[in-house]
Amino acid sequence: MTYLSLAIAIVAEVIATSSLKSCEGFTRLWSSVVVVAGYAIAFFFLSLTLRSMSVGIVYTIWSGAGIVLVSTIAWVLFGQKLDVPAIVGIALIIAGVAVIKPLLQERCALRREGIKGALRCSSRRTSGKRRRCLRAAGCAGSSRGT
Repeated sequence: MTYLSLAIAIVAEVIATSSLKSCEGFTRLWSSVVVVAGYAIAFFFLSLTLRSMSVGIVYTIWSGAGIVLVSTIAWVLFGQKLDVPAIVGIALIIAGVAVIKPLLQERCALRREGIKGALRCSSRRTSGKRRRCLRAAGCAGSSRGT
């Protein structure tokens, strides 16, 4: 469910950003409605995602996917030229997301294990305390992982 919420947030943000060009400075009503509604939906689902994933992982995926998708849509729909530096930059963004995501997940897993050991959170009685500590550490809000 977390990745579904993140996917909805990404798609809504890409639709809103792609519609900015056609709303012509918010002078065209329906394009402006699409922009405002798209960003509202994007941030709502982004906030749902942040309940169970760390900000670093979520923002890395969200911004990286958004940049790549918006650039692709601008190329296909608006005829924006993607020169070699732009294509290399997009490839580096994709590589960055691929590298950062596992590193952040590993860091959160290490923090989670440290917090579990320090608090002796193996019993159900302390599960709420464990979740609060994981959130404070910037990791997932539950013990299931990120």
